[in-house]
Amino acid sequence: MWSLFTSHASDFLTGFGWTILSSVIALIGATILGLGFALLQIVPNRAANIAGKIYIEIVRNIPLLVITMFFYVVVAKVFHLNGFVSGTIGLTLYSSAFIAETIRAGINSVDTGQYEGARSNGLTWWEAMRYVVLPQAIKLVIPPLGNQFVNLIKNSSILAFVAGMDLMYQANMISQTTFDTFGPYIIVAIFYLMLTMPLSYYMRYLENKLEN
Repeated sequence: MWSLFTSHASDFLTGFGWTILSSVIALIGATILGLGFALLQIVPNRAANIAGKIYIEIVRNIPLLVITMFFYVVVAKVFHLNGFVSGTIGLTLYSSAFIAETIRAGINSVDTGQYEGARSNGLTWWEAMRYVVLPQAIKLVIPPLGNQFVNLIKNSSILAFVAGMDLMYQANMISQTTFDTFGPYIIVAIFYLMLTMPLSYYMRYLENKLEN
């Protein structure tokens, strides 16, 4: 297996780089969108609530592969998107729906008295959310949010289906040229562990730090 890695090191490292880039972009984008749609569901505006719920229900109930292929096959015809961009957009949108639900659940877990107290002291809805509710909600959602981040990294393997140059794509290419159906995927699994395990431990550390 070591000889396989050394002979294709540049391919594995290239895929590792694209996987990291896609995961970071999707993580940032999905977190921003998720927070936005979480707030959209609880803002005192019925139309906004409905819009937020419709987005989340639709995205959550469509497979990630279908969303990604929609951008790669349909949208790409108009905007000329490559596999990496299509896969990253699909990953971002798909993950944002689950992150939105995680954040919304955290906000709803904060005692309503906190919000009511903030409003009675003259804060606007947004100020109450920003300074009182959200800081408390973040502490509550760190564990499930960490799980969503780890899932996002693992789901980045979807790029392999649209020639996104990621780790899985490189493993598929190496497997086809070497006729080795075992080694490339073991190496890829190790690379994924290098990404997900430190993140899991960091989120656990952050959770313990916020509790103290």
